Amino acid sequence: MSFPLVAWIWLSSAIVFEVIGTTALKASQTFTHLIPSAIMVVAYGLSLYMLTHAMRYMPVAVTYSFWAGLGMIFILITSMVVFKEVPDLPAIIGVALIIAGVILISGFSQMTVHQ
Repeated sequence: MSFPLVAWIWLSSAIVFEVIGTTALKASQTFTHLIPSAIMVVAYGLSLYMLTHAMRYMPVAVTYSFWAGLGMIFILITSMVVFKEVPDLPAIIGVALIIAGVILISGFSQMTVHQ
């Protein structure tokens, strides 16, 4: 599957901001801390903005699977480092299945963008 570099830049940026937003969401402690709450709102907004730009070059299903799947993997890693949350065996198996799905989509899907 070949998409222009700009699509991957938009998508990668969207994933980074999604991870920042989700980390800030946890740190906000149900919106009781102002700064993490504000970071979460801005980061999610930027993430969705960048995701829409990636979708100009990539099919929705491909874009969203990368965004959600890779975002989930990076959030798992971030939660281990920042919040000391340790995944159990079902979580590890789930992440492995997500990785397999992203590889399957990126390696074999022939979806195209329709505008």
